Amino acid sequence: MSKGLFAKKSIQSLISEAKESSQSLKRTLGPLNLTAMGIGAIIGAGLFVITGPVAASYAGPGILISFILAAIVCVFSALCYAEFASMIPIAGSAYSYAYASLGELAAWIMGWVLLCEYLFSPSTVAAGWSGYFVSLMHDVGWDIAATWAGAPFSYDVVNGWQTTGSILNLPAIMIVGIIGLMVALGIQTAAFVNNLLVAVKLGVIALFIICGFAFINWEYLQPLIPPNTGVFGQFGWSGVVRGAGVVFFAFIGFDAIAPLAQEAKNPQRDLPIGMLGSLGVSTIAYVLVGVVLLGAVNYTQLGAPDSFGIAVQAFGPRFIWLNYVVKIAILAGLTTVVLVMIMGMARILFVMSLDGLLPKIFSKTHPRFKTPFFSTIFVTIVMIFFAGAFPVEILGQLTSMSTLLVFVIVALGILILRRKQPEAQRPFKVPLGPTIPLLAILTCVGAMSAIPSVTWLQLVGWLAAGLIIYALYGSRHSYVRNPNKKL
Repeated sequence: MSKGLFAKKSIQSLISEAKESSQSLKRTLGPLNLTAMGIGAIIGAGLFVITGPVAASYAGPGILISFILAAIVCVFSALCYAEFASMIPIAGSAYSYAYASLGELAAWIMGWVLLCEYLFSPSTVAAGWSGYFVSLMHDVGWDIAATWAGAPFSYDVVNGWQTTGSILNLPAIMIVGIIGLMVALGIQTAAFVNNLLVAVKLGVIALFIICGFAFINWEYLQPLIPPNTGVFGQFGWSGVVRGAGVVFFAFIGFDAIAPLAQEAKNPQRDLPIGMLGSLGVSTIAYVLVGVVLLGAVNYTQLGAPDSFGIAVQAFGPRFIWLNYVVKIAILAGLTTVVLVMIMGMARILFVMSLDGLLPKIFSKTHPRFKTPFFSTIFVTIVMIFFAGAFPVEILGQLTSMSTLLVFVIVALGILILRRKQPEAQRPFKVPLGPTIPLLAILTCVGAMSAIPSVTWLQLVGWLAAGLIIYALYGSRHSYVRNPNKKL
């Protein structure tokens, strides 16, 4: 085994450590639970908020093709995840994959970037949840004062940081606190609640499709790809491609079930089913909803964030009640994103601690609940801070950037292990040799190149902070580099 910054852990040692650990997690999740977890993480406000504006600004009815293109790109990465998950079915997810293929430094970077994704994504989602909750309460006659329902800080590129007059975003704090406590007390309860919320979400989507199908004007869907305006990205095929780049982020989330490997009953089989199954269901839901939305209202009228409200109005006054139901579905969708991301981040901390890269307390499990209790509570408290104090927009693109970087490293790891360890057991194997991992790398790098430079600077800053922590603590306590430190 090589030492130093590129010290690696063998696949066999990763699996045996997971099996022998006295801090083992309880295996209770089957393929249906994992698929529901993936759907819960993928289908959030993206479906309800992004679809209309992207159609109005970039793709028109061609957004239906954009959804399919974005799903194909995600499938490239999901297949790579599935192969790794079948080879290394432990809670470390992409962090452990990097440890086996690229070495400790890459594993630390991967873990640190995963923490970025799992920390800021649910924090910003919780802030968005607050907005919809306040709107729903207003609809039923209960107004929540802006002082207690908004972030105290805002930021824009012109004026920089400013205060808003609000004190705290209490609804955002409330949802993170409730979900975090529930996850800490047991994964079975969390899985049950997630399944229930996913059922509500899919039920409302089905209701919207059924109610709206009779109101589809098929002329609104023609031409499928409106002529380009002469500007790249404004309709035409370039608009479809740009639309795919935007809605790509509405598919992110399937990777969040990989850290649940040690709580899956049969991870080699169930994790690939969960990842690919959740992507498949989400893609079908996106396309069907898109057909109804774009068929009920001309795409030129869907630029507002509340595009579903515009469509419901087109259904007629008999369906005004559907507005309330859609808001409930959005709240359910956002809640499941928070739930799955809290679970994922706590388990990444858990595995990094088991390797000595973080303090031991993060790898302690509760003797009764069999969950990484301290890690979950710590994650919840940090998320409460960000959700309560910062606006939705501030770290959204950083979340997307970090996710894409993780996808690139996972695909690269597949290529390396295929070359260096061709004899390793692979219960699930990415088809078409190196072609799909290469496509995953190229498409993700292409998507990253379209993200503004300020987000690149934010990512560099986050990585720099992580490398400082690794130099001061992780490298000195690593059990791979310093075996004598492991008790």
